[in-house]
Amino acid sequence: MSTASEQLRISLTARLTEVLGTAVEVSAPERLTGGASRETWTFRATTATAGYPLILRRDPPGYDRPESMGVEAAVIAAAARCGVPVPALLDHDSDPAVLGAPYLISENVPGETIPRRLLREPEFDQVRPTLAAELGRVLARVHRIPPEQVPGLTGPDPLAALEADHARHAEPLPALELGLRWLRENRPPPAGDVVVHGDFRNGNLIVGADGLRAVLDWELVHRGDPLEDLGWLCVKAWRFASAAPVGGFGERADLLAGYAEEAGWAPDPAAVHWWEVYGTAKWAVGCRDMARRHLTGTDGSVELAAIGRRVCEQEHDLLLALGIPAAPADAEPPDVPEPALHGRPTATELVAAVAEFLRTDARPALDGRSRFHALVAENVLGTVERELRLGPEQQRRRQDRLAALGYRDEAELAAAIRAGADGAEILAALREGVTDRLLVANPRYLENP
Repeated sequence: MSTASEQLRISLTARLTEVLGTAVEVSAPERLTGGASRETWTFRATTATAGYPLILRRDPPGYDRPESMGVEAAVIAAAARCGVPVPALLDHDSDPAVLGAPYLISENVPGETIPRRLLREPEFDQVRPTLAAELGRVLARVHRIPPEQVPGLTGPDPLAALEADHARHAEPLPALELGLRWLRENRPPPAGDVVVHGDFRNGNLIVGADGLRAVLDWELVHRGDPLEDLGWLCVKAWRFASAAPVGGFGERADLLAGYAEEAGWAPDPAAVHWWEVYGTAKWAVGCRDMARRHLTGTDGSVELAAIGRRVCEQEHDLLLALGIPAAPADAEPPDVPEPALHGRPTATELVAAVAEFLRTDARPALDGRSRFHALVAENVLGTVERELRLGPEQQRRRQDRLAALGYRDEAELAAAIRAGADGAEILAALREGVTDRLLVANPRYLENP
């Protein structure tokens, strides 16, 4: 057990002994994979009469958000009162002195959270066709939570907040500028002012063969338009390479019908589409935010670094959502010989060798979070290898395309689109740029339905 894990076990033992009023033994906490913004640990607490499989969610030490944790605890309790399935909350505290950072401790609900298993394992064959409607009904209950029962909820203008977040980054993204312009020009009137989960999607749900068992990860809860949650659930990123538009398992019509059945009113599909486009743009900015945490040294992580290269996936999805189809990718150019000064193996060959080592030797010998990070590192090296091989020709072609349009660089193109520039040649340039970035970052994404 690592020193950090052992110290956490000691702290959990002391805290739960106090909370339960009896002596408690705590197993070695195991940190789960995923969760780029908060840590998730699983462990078992045992007393003389009972055992408790539990989950700890806490802010990364030194990255405390005590107000957010308090709001999350309050909304979980309020959601349970409104019939929303949530894990029973055992303890929470916003004081970092207790467990090193603000935290929540809840029951460990049995079921599946990993989207690819939910979408592919035979045990979920019966529940997948009914899940979209069930989630619609559950979201209607979420939106019935009385806001006054959740002190500290914020309700910023979502589009203004998104544009402000985007403006904080120096990297110009012409495709994102097109999406933001479309959002400004097509914004529907609000459908209400309710408690919004903020991250209701495949991956933040516990599902069993009998259906939904719990809604997780309420850290982005806020006040806003109820259609935001419906649109977010339909964002293409949360389909995990499956074709069905709702989380990869259902149809929009079923989701909206389930919502209407519980809420008593039918959401406008066109307005939900606006929120789907909004969610796609929001996740693009979110990927940049997480990469920024790594780049600034706030939270160094190969996982956060890799997420920065996923922005082009969201640009691709944004163009698709706006009706701009993918164009056939150009054939890959032949390998360009590298300077003879450094000899063989070349830089690309060295990167490929290290990736192969991670794949065949290192990763199989690891487990848990280390195994997951080895996989992330392997994928990062694949991106580096493709950029070394394809990047020079892509860059030359890109400069020629921009020059033909009358722009010196991506920043000028982005500014022109923000100001209203349009036309077939500009859209073709956007599509080509996004496709080239995907060919380096994740070429298989282009094959997703």
